[in-house]
Amino acid sequence: MMTTINSLLKKIQDHNIRFVDLRFTDQGGKLHHITVDSALVHEDIFSDGVMFDASSNAGWKAVNESDMILMPDPRTEHIDPFFAEMTMVIMCDILDPMTGSQYNRDPRSIARKCEDYVCSLGFSDTIYIGPEAEFFIFDDVRFSTDPYQTGFRLDSNEFPLNDDKESQRGNLAHRPRIKGGYVPVPPMDSCQDMRSEILTMLKGVGIEVERHHHEVAAAQHEIGIKFDTLVRQADKMQVFKYVVHQVASAYGKTATFMPKPIYGDNGSGMHVHLSLWKESRPIFSGNEYAGLSEPCLYFIGGILKHAQALNAFTNPSTNSYKRLVPGFEAPVLLAYSARNRSASCRIPYGVSPGSRRVEVRFPDPSANPYLAFSALIMAGVDGIKNRIHPGSPMDKDLYDLSQKELVEIPTVSRSLRIALEALDKDRCFLKTGGVFDDEMLDSFISLKMQEILYYERMPHPVEFDMYYSV
Repeated sequence: MMTTINSLLKKIQDHNIRFVDLRFTDQGGKLHHITVDSALVHEDIFSDGVMFDASSNAGWKAVNESDMILMPDPRTEHIDPFFAEMTMVIMCDILDPMTGSQYNRDPRSIARKCEDYVCSLGFSDTIYIGPEAEFFIFDDVRFSTDPYQTGFRLDSNEFPLNDDKESQRGNLAHRPRIKGGYVPVPPMDSCQDMRSEILTMLKGVGIEVERHHHEVAAAQHEIGIKFDTLVRQADKMQVFKYVVHQVASAYGKTATFMPKPIYGDNGSGMHVHLSLWKESRPIFSGNEYAGLSEPCLYFIGGILKHAQALNAFTNPSTNSYKRLVPGFEAPVLLAYSARNRSASCRIPYGVSPGSRRVEVRFPDPSANPYLAFSALIMAGVDGIKNRIHPGSPMDKDLYDLSQKELVEIPTVSRSLRIALEALDKDRCFLKTGGVFDDEMLDSFISLKMQEILYYERMPHPVEFDMYYSV
């Protein structure tokens, strides 16, 4: 670690870095930052940390006990490519100044505890995570939650609604149809260069990306980040979102990771690939179904058993459940399959033993990556510990099942309220090893209930359509 710190301090001098940006993540998944002059950055900052007021972050300390410590992790340093002044970014853990220990409500600290806990069990020493986050890029977004004027308006040059729109330059007409935007070449794919610039920026900050492409909906896109270990991958997801927002803004556009901004077209998911390794050996590879090992099947069993509680972290917005609607393409059925992309747990095809992994398909990119990845791993590990078999795979087309067959397959939560109720009842697997605790879970549930109450009490434009003339 000292070599890393010394290298970081040397880099500040050699590259004439003016500022150091200390970044951390709140419970809701929002990235925050505090910028300090690089002249104040010495070795002791990595042992003493930096004090800050945490009372303004929802779900954290009260104002009478607000002081917390930002502890920089030197292994995460990179140069921010968007700031005018040369600025180094460092991701931070949050420590409690009274005890010096990791703050129990800090998402990054929880992810660290998850990694430590899994290693302590002895059957795995490395957790790999590979997310595939989808997002939308719009040209104009307007919304109002005023009591007397509630609604929103979206626009993108790719929207079919612009087919007959007059333009000074002329209407060039190349646009995806509804649900017709999957991987077309330009000019129908209007954001090829923007996505490539996002990849260039990500590579510059040390994030390796496997691919990018246009997604099914108009104005929808996907970028897949190469797998990495749990905490580092969650760090990278936060940097990834930041870069997407910044590049879109530089193009005069706006990006969102909101799961379902558009009615009638595809929503944005975040498929999460998971695997466990021990001494550089993939423990998910074996002689069971689809080349999986017995521990991998148990891992899947744990995820399926705890799925409704997991939804509170993997699908933590009220908008998430506009995407998770039965009868459409969203993976709401709690089944697993090597062939079926409609199953909530899919086994991707792979030739080598190292490619054996589980793809969980119900999460979405509104999730706090530290909490979502940790919760998924805790559920899977609970399955391994308690030998929870997932039953037979479902290789039929789940969309063609009869109503009688569908009734027999459990589903994900139908709303954020149901997910929080499930989490409240099914929380013991998360608390094993002290990874999550009751105080943190109660705080998270309380925070999300505030969002639900705000949403449920607000009259909706659809209600005027249905009820105004009753």
